[in-house]
Parts: sequence; structure tokens; C-alpha cells
Amino acid sequence: MKKIEAIIRQDKFAQVKHALEDKGFISMTISDVYGRGQQKGIALKSRAGEYRIEFLPKKKMEIVIEDKDIETVVDIICENSYTGVFGDGKIFVIPIDEVIRIRTREKGTVAI
Repeated sequence: MKKIEAIIRQDKFAQVKHALEDKGFISMTISDVYGRGQQKGIALKSRAGEYRIEFLPKKKMEIVIEDKDIETVVDIICENSYTGVFGDGKIFVIPIDEVIRIRTREKGTVAI
């Protein structure tokens, strides 16, 4: 099993979520997060001058899946969150040793 952590633009979240659901990937955890990448935030100009927003709002999606579904899920996230501009996000693939459903104590992929 693997855990996919995807940090994506807020405005792409609904599109990614619906695309995942359409392919049967329903279970996910969502968090509002703030971060920055190599661009170190964005510079904005106003009448008062220029200022920098260092940490930008993003959505973090966490999805635990079977190993066989990694490429499918990564492709769905990439295709539906891509803009081609700095800040599209990152995807992290993390190994999961065990999953346990608290209610029934089921273990393994059946507990996903």
C-alpha cells in the first residue's frame, strides 16, 4: 500500500476530486495548508508599493491506495491540477506498512 500526498492549487481541488471519484477513488483526507516552493511566494504591486506573499494557500490531499493504483492516481492528479505555471504543486508517494479500520479492526487493503 502507498499513501499519496498531493499539494495542489485550491482552484484545482474540485476538478481533481471529481476526477478521482469518477475513477472510484472516493476515500481521501483534505487539509487547508500554506506553503511555498522555489519561487518563494509571489510579489504583488499595489498603490502603496510592492509586497510579497511568502506562503500561498493550497489544498493537501491524502489518499491511501493499493500499489497497483499508484500510476492511475498520480496521472489523474497531474492531468487535473496542471496549469504549467509555478505553484502547480507536488505529489509525494509514501509506503504504508499497515492500515487498520478502527470500527471493525479489519487490516490491510480491505481497510482502505
